[in-house]
Amino acid sequence: MSPAFPPASKILSSRCARTCSASSRACGPEDTPMKLERKRERDGGYVEEPGAERAHPSGTVNAHGTHCVELETDIKMGTTNAQTNSGHAHDEVHPRGGSIDAFFAETVILLTGATGFLGKALLEKLLRSCPQVATIFVLIRPKKDQSVEQRFQELLNNPVFDRIRSEFPGTLNKIFPVKGDVGLPELGLQPEDRDMLIQRVNIVFHSAATVRFNESLKIAVNLNTMGTDRMLDLCRRMTNLISVIHVSTAYSNADRRDIEESIYITEVRPYTVVDMCENLDDETIGIIEKRLIGKHPNTYTLTKGLAEQIVMSKGSGLPIAIVRPSIVCAAYQEPFPGWIDNTCGITGIMTEIGRGTVRSIVCNAKLVVDVVPVDFVVNTLICASWHNAMQRTDTIKIYNCTSSTVNPITWGEFGYLVRKHAIESPSKYVMWYPGFTFRTNKFIHSIIVATLHFLPAFIVDLILRVQGCKPMMVKVAKRFERAAKTGEFFAMNEWKFYSGNMTKLVKFVRASEDCDKFDVDIRNVDWDMYLHQYMLGIRKYILKDNLDTLNNARNRLSRLYWMHKFTKILSIFALLGLIKCAGR
Repeated sequence: MSPAFPPASKILSSRCARTCSASSRACGPEDTPMKLERKRERDGGYVEEPGAERAHPSGTVNAHGTHCVELETDIKMGTTNAQTNSGHAHDEVHPRGGSIDAFFAETVILLTGATGFLGKALLEKLLRSCPQVATIFVLIRPKKDQSVEQRFQELLNNPVFDRIRSEFPGTLNKIFPVKGDVGLPELGLQPEDRDMLIQRVNIVFHSAATVRFNESLKIAVNLNTMGTDRMLDLCRRMTNLISVIHVSTAYSNADRRDIEESIYITEVRPYTVVDMCENLDDETIGIIEKRLIGKHPNTYTLTKGLAEQIVMSKGSGLPIAIVRPSIVCAAYQEPFPGWIDNTCGITGIMTEIGRGTVRSIVCNAKLVVDVVPVDFVVNTLICASWHNAMQRTDTIKIYNCTSSTVNPITWGEFGYLVRKHAIESPSKYVMWYPGFTFRTNKFIHSIIVATLHFLPAFIVDLILRVQGCKPMMVKVAKRFERAAKTGEFFAMNEWKFYSGNMTKLVKFVRASEDCDKFDVDIRNVDWDMYLHQYMLGIRKYILKDNLDTLNNARNRLSRLYWMHKFTKILSIFALLGLIKCAGR
């Protein structure tokens, strides 16, 4: 058993980290218990009852022609649009420097979700492009088989920081681990760490969440919804806070088709769902889970939407904004073109397309896919934090960080480019000549899956067993089928994301002194180039396949091409034979 992890404040002292000073900001009550916050929400302290209207002092009108009030509601709660008034009726320009780098100079940052894909990229970018940052605290929870120290060292050794190690040696010393867990009361913080964060932190990026689509409702609510609630409790006590960014998802309102940069109220309120999960047994929760999810595809999108409503109520008075990225994929340019460190979602499907093990995917090829490179999301988070503090308003700004509105690409075009670059840059692990079909007919898809996914996988595993090797292809086929099933909802539906705030942010960043370091304009993405880099990134970072194997891989692919052609001809003759026999 490893020794107790020392408080971050002691680690900080031992490393002689610099102490920053920032403009103070009143953050509301300091010691409000979580249960009391929930009671206030139920009793009307934060939320008005359905149908209640209070005119905004300025009388402004939103896109629906209704007044922007502290919380707008309609009698039809399931389709309610809402925005939160922070209680300040005036715009506020922060006194820090106008450039992004100057804004982050000497600041202390708290980052949750740093060990995740997006969190790593954000941490790397902050260190490299905002070199004057004083300190970055990263909240890390221990795992069953890993201590906080081990996870922190694993994070620092990640290839994502290779560029920093070569260009800015010593910069990684600005990162300090803080033992904590968004799934625990008070974030699982030690008292010394909590006090230190309250006194020192200026900027917060909250990106910790469970992104598993098949997560149980209890776990998803605890991590995604109540995790946000707990983080806001901490933020409200911070004495030098100047900006908070909550990372949500563009699909937090996946039950709608037109999604504005607003917060929407659900029929069942967040704390009602929380109380259910805390007080009902698993069997009862399982019964009502489907009803609670409604038109949402999974617990992830549901609980992220509930979290936004908590931001709306409890974030009142805080310098907070929400960023909603769509499907976050490999890097376009930074830290390295094509950088990716997981096989979740689209990346896993692209990997198997490149290996030739996928022949059929349930998807409407005519619909627009909404993907965003991780470096554009990271730049948006950083710039939104800056913009949020520089141009304070009386509403919580929401940024739909999406591509479909300004730089659309259909699933058909996306799939064509993936196959094209899979053939141009094959991996030595290619199993068959790449080729697949998007289809909406699930019956035909199931036949193709049985004959061209599982049957070949079973045969290969049989050969591997004979050779004394460990069978794996059936396992891979099952894993792919599960991934494809969870993503089916997004491949068969399309959304219209409004992006007025993102458009304003793009213009604001362009006018800044260091706009070339923070590209937030998704129109700059060349999809052909991006998917070429993406497939090379999968080859390098996922399959661990060096470029020096490319020639051998192309020779292997050429042989597989002729085998593929021969198999097709053989299949035609076999089919004709069956027809002839059936006709006798």
